[in-house]
Amino acid sequence: MNIFITATNTDIGKTYTTLKLLKLCAEKGFRVGAFKPIETGVDKVAQDAKLLLNCCQELNKEFRFVTIDDICPIQLLLPAAPYIANSGKKIDFKRVDDCYKKLKEKCDILFIEGAGGLLVPVEENFFIIDFIKYFDAVTLLVTHDELGGINDTLLSLEALNSRELKTFWCVNLRYNREDFEKITLPFYKAKFKKVFILQDDLEKLTKELIYLSP
Repeated sequence: MNIFITATNTDIGKTYTTLKLLKLCAEKGFRVGAFKPIETGVDKVAQDAKLLLNCCQELNKEFRFVTIDDICPIQLLLPAAPYIANSGKKIDFKRVDDCYKKLKEKCDILFIEGAGGLLVPVEENFFIIDFIKYFDAVTLLVTHDELGGINDTLLSLEALNSRELKTFWCVNLRYNREDFEKITLPFYKAKFKKVFILQDDLEKLTKELIYLSP
């Protein structure tokens, strides 16, 4: 299966979340792998892809000869949306497809990490959110715990739901738990049947991703 890790914006915790899921799923006996089709802001080494590669090689012997260029086929220097970083040129989707196929055969669960938020442009008419259907993936949206999180979460869920994409979501609790529980959590509890906090509910979240996905 494919699980697409996205977030409400950049620097919310996509890679951090992916690494946790890789390790837990490996502990459960799954062959795991990770794929990051595009990374921008790459100066010599794609840092997020490097972390993903190191983790996969530690957990899955079939990734022994996988390279960082396989994990992340499109690496762009400018720290901007791919469309901007690539000067508006077409993305090499054949390269993306070839690397995806190479990694896919080596794992039971492939975690595919996006770049930035859902509506970050990859090309003029192709956005990060479009990768989800492209790879026939289940979505995990990672959201933050700061003021404004409710708005960011609802906007992202609206975009996902409007495209009828199977979605789970969780909060990456990075800052003050007391503040989060006071200013954000009450609404989530009223609005949603389940609220997953990454640091508290990783086991439950993983089970739902694996066993309740179509």
